[in-house]
Amino acid sequence: MRKEIVEKLKAIVGEDYVLVNQEQTLGYLYDETEELLRPSAAMDSVVVKPSNPEEISKIMKLANEEMVLVVPRGGGTGLCGAAIPTKTSIVLTDERLNKIIEVDDSNMMVTCEAGVTLAMLIEEMNKHEKLFFPVHPGDEGAHLGGMVVENAGGAKAIRHGIMRNHIKALEVVLPTGEIVNLGGKLIKNNMGLDLLQLMIGSEGILGIVTKLTLKLYPKEKFTGTLLISFDTREDAISVVPEILQAGIIPLAIEYLEREIAVESAKHLGETWPASVGNVDLMIILSEAKEDDLYEKSEEIVEICENHNALDTLIAETSKEQHSILAIRSNVYTAVVHDAADALDMAVPIASIPEFMNEIFEIANKYGARTPAVGHAGDGNIHNFIMRENGEMPSYYEEIKIDMYKTAIKFGGTITAEHGTGKTRKENMELQLSMREIEIIKGIKLVFDPNNILNPGTIIDAKK
Repeated sequence: MRKEIVEKLKAIVGEDYVLVNQEQTLGYLYDETEELLRPSAAMDSVVVKPSNPEEISKIMKLANEEMVLVVPRGGGTGLCGAAIPTKTSIVLTDERLNKIIEVDDSNMMVTCEAGVTLAMLIEEMNKHEKLFFPVHPGDEGAHLGGMVVENAGGAKAIRHGIMRNHIKALEVVLPTGEIVNLGGKLIKNNMGLDLLQLMIGSEGILGIVTKLTLKLYPKEKFTGTLLISFDTREDAISVVPEILQAGIIPLAIEYLEREIAVESAKHLGETWPASVGNVDLMIILSEAKEDDLYEKSEEIVEICENHNALDTLIAETSKEQHSILAIRSNVYTAVVHDAADALDMAVPIASIPEFMNEIFEIANKYGARTPAVGHAGDGNIHNFIMRENGEMPSYYEEIKIDMYKTAIKFGGTITAEHGTGKTRKENMELQLSMREIEIIKGIKLVFDPNNILNPGTIIDAKK
């Protein structure tokens, strides 16, 4: 980075908040994308830590004047390389924008700065007896602004949906430096096109989120976690549509293959409670009345027993429930050292059994080890393509394409929650038409005419 630009950045945010030494910047140059898959970061990038949207606005105006690239960064928990600066860039971290501004009990909303972590929000909501925020993508170090632009999902999406369903308002600094406010504490708003919805899931290419307002929900008094074990994945997956067809909408229905669950527990110094069978369903229930919790638990157990369930464990205490969820959330961290890629496909819920059978047939064709976990209740399955002798398997591209085409055949998607980023964009043509891709490029250049904000993420837009 040119010295004169560094000095101008220091004048905007203060000398202490511009990092140029590689020992200081290295931790900001990569996200959680698998090491064998991620692109290389530009090591001469500069890290800048603004404290408010006005400073970000000045940085973006400077970047346009000097034609310098800018890469926004949240908690660095992404899995598709979106926050990796592949060319010399200003890496703009939102970590100093970390205030919870307001919990509005009357309107059931919370307003936060973008750098607030999910852990901070959960801690704040634990102080409120009546309200909670449902989205939990797994890593509680995720920043809320990052969860917005990745449209985060996670384990608890069945009943309440993904991040998009809960975002009411955003403050955004546009690539050209203007500060705009999108949405509000409203149920209805039909003025113009909905730019707020366009910003959600945009992966930092259309603007930098600085503040957000989220919808909150009544906290139900009684919760429980069922851990139900099966011998085969076919038996486990086949119960999912039947549970939902029975009118039972849990917070989560998670599918875990035993080897991964055990490895994740071991990684945390815990013990996975299930011991019989080969696969498990983790089902989280939340009800206003204790009788409803027990009634629905019994109905779920009966459905599972009709599909050859071997054993059922019930976690009633919050400590037991937290332990099981923590093990599930830790799966990626526990196996990443052995994984070449963690695929993120999703299909309609009713297609899960047939889809998974075909996925494992593909794995067998290549002689590949592809253990799976997933959000079975919303059709989102994560298949790990494992390394061979510590390296990317020779058949990686072929097996990946075969699996992607299978998901699309069932009316599914290549990526359900991880995003397109820099690692999935090369496969976009499998799912989207050329006209759709051209429209995305056009939208990018309307927001960012100089193509300086996170270029190469989602789309390769040219001026």
